[in-house]
Amino acid sequence: SDIGLQRDRVVTEEEWLHKWEMGDIGFHKEQRHPLLQQYLDVLLNGRSGLRIFFPLCGKAVEMKWLADLGHSVVGVEVSEEALKEFFAEHSLPYSEEPVPEIPGAKVLQSTSGDISLYCCSIYDLSSSIVGQFDAVWDRGALVAVNPCDRQRYVSLMITLMDKNSSYLLVTVSYDPNKHKGPPFYVPESEIKSLFG
Repeated sequence: SDIGLQRDRVVTEEEWLHKWEMGDIGFHKEQRHPLLQQYLDVLLNGRSGLRIFFPLCGKAVEMKWLADLGHSVVGVEVSEEALKEFFAEHSLPYSEEPVPEIPGAKVLQSTSGDISLYCCSIYDLSSSIVGQFDAVWDRGALVAVNPCDRQRYVSLMITLMDKNSSYLLVTVSYDPNKHKGPPFYVPESEIKSLFG
């Protein structure tokens, strides 16, 4: 699959942090994503009280919505600012704890206990730290991951998924020679080869 000029593109953690600091977050949506609303039944598959993972969560409004529906939400995001904005914008009290297994990382947890957001690189997480999940909502993670890191990302995601897990993935389709990304173009053929 040809992803054009994007093949060697790398966006650093510092660049993502700078986007949050500068408010350059056009990728953040103030409303629930229509595809999550449309396919929620597919994601839940008749189950309630699920553990749902939000990779590269930012301050996604869907986290509170799903927690309000009775699910347990776990997210990961490198920007502490994004996570604090999430709790502030939803008027949710929270506590902060260090994550002993990851130097410098912390977890921000709602006092109700149904939302836990890890502030660290996603690649520092493992199932021994966060457990496994019944569902994954990947609205902007795979398309934000550097093309050279996709295999590493998907390998991690597979280890975080319970055997009956549902994975709802949103990608974007466009000519990768006309836009440097992110969001990066991920052809369907590559999604199939990555996830099997």
